[in-house]
Amino acid sequence: MRSRALLIVRIAASSALIGLITTVYARWLPVNPTTVALTYLIGILLIASGWGISESTTAAVVAVACFNFFFLPPVGTFTIADPQNWVALVAFLVTAIVASQLSGRARQRELDAAARRHELERLYALSRALLLSEPGISSSGVIARHIADAFELPVVALYDRRTDKISWAGPQEIASIDGKLREVARRSALLREPPGMVITAIQLGGAPIGSIAMTDTLLNDTVLQSIANLVAIGLERQRAEEATTRAEAARASSELRATVLDALAHEFKTPLTSMKAASSDLLVSGSLGARDRELASIIDEELDRFQALVSDAVQMLRIDAGDFAVHRGRHELEPIVSETIKKSERRLDGHHLSTQIPSHLSVDADRDMVALALRQLLDNALKYSPATSAITIQAASNGTVDITVTNSDSTIPSAEQPRIFERFFRGTQSRQIPGTGMGLAIVQQIAQAHGGTVSMSSSPEAGTAFTLSLPRGGQES
Repeated sequence: MRSRALLIVRIAASSALIGLITTVYARWLPVNPTTVALTYLIGILLIASGWGISESTTAAVVAVACFNFFFLPPVGTFTIADPQNWVALVAFLVTAIVASQLSGRARQRELDAAARRHELERLYALSRALLLSEPGISSSGVIARHIADAFELPVVALYDRRTDKISWAGPQEIASIDGKLREVARRSALLREPPGMVITAIQLGGAPIGSIAMTDTLLNDTVLQSIANLVAIGLERQRAEEATTRAEAARASSELRATVLDALAHEFKTPLTSMKAASSDLLVSGSLGARDRELASIIDEELDRFQALVSDAVQMLRIDAGDFAVHRGRHELEPIVSETIKKSERRLDGHHLSTQIPSHLSVDADRDMVALALRQLLDNALKYSPATSAITIQAASNGTVDITVTNSDSTIPSAEQPRIFERFFRGTQSRQIPGTGMGLAIVQQIAQAHGGTVSMSSSPEAGTAFTLSLPRGGQES
């Protein structure tokens, strides 16, 4: 309505300008018709260049009528006595209209170019605001506010499908479009309703991730799509920042746990060393009876096991925090497996443990880390299988060294298998068994640090098997 009223005012002003030229030449400044026609043309061109085609075309028609009535004989009528004047009038009419059209189109092209330039400037300002903003402040609400500021919009609503949250920018919120925002995001559509609003989907990689609603300011579809693309980048950046923050918090937490446990381990060393020395002295003194010697031997072995557990816990937390280095070397696998089994002898209970390790098979790896990974896999087999089940540790070489720990009488539900290597994940069957849910995640980190892998297979027929694949060191003779 406002634009139509403005057009009417401009048309009236154009007609008034032609009327002014007519009055000047008809009453106060008598000149020949050619001068009048040229003056009319100048006025029409000025109107076309200043306002547009509609105003200049109207002015051309009014000028032809005035030229005929006031300056072509017989004056004061719309009739023309001389046939030559008909030619002159038609020529003037065609010239005026063509000139107004050409000038008006040039003006329109100039306005379109200015509008596109203005849109590009706004898009550039929006892209800078979204991409160069400080980390941690690119929330959905901030993105909506940047759009409102860049395009001077009174209302902007941004729907993030991941969080199912709608953020508003501007002095008012329109609750009635909440459902439409969700519908457009689901259908990946463009909607120009309710009246005065435009809603478009936000896509990333072809998948809808949200939608945005704005006051309809006659932005073309290309600009709307550019805004949606920039918003998609902003939302993805927001998610990346959140993931980085969570990862940093997790890493800091792991480092703190490792530092605290490392300090506790050092505090344990003095009493452990003293107790170990005392138990060793009792065993070599020869003054103990058979029963006391057996008790002292148990204390001595459990002190060794306790010290190993503390060391393993500290090492696991360091690996979890990423605070470790791999010291590679070529090591025979059989001694590593034997030492691992020896440290777990008292926990075997009724398990039947067998090994199938080829002689002189070696790996290029960090010996301590491989031993820790094996202890975790063996501990996992001992904890989550019945006391009478058979456990097998076997190794094979086929480009890599594959170390497999199998327990025959336990099965991991298929629904839980994809998550078995997640940190702190514990399945339904393991919640009554003491543990942290870190062991298998640590094994996976050790494997990846060596450029290897760890995999799992589980079925009622074959039991559960974990296979650690490491770089092959070759055969030593």
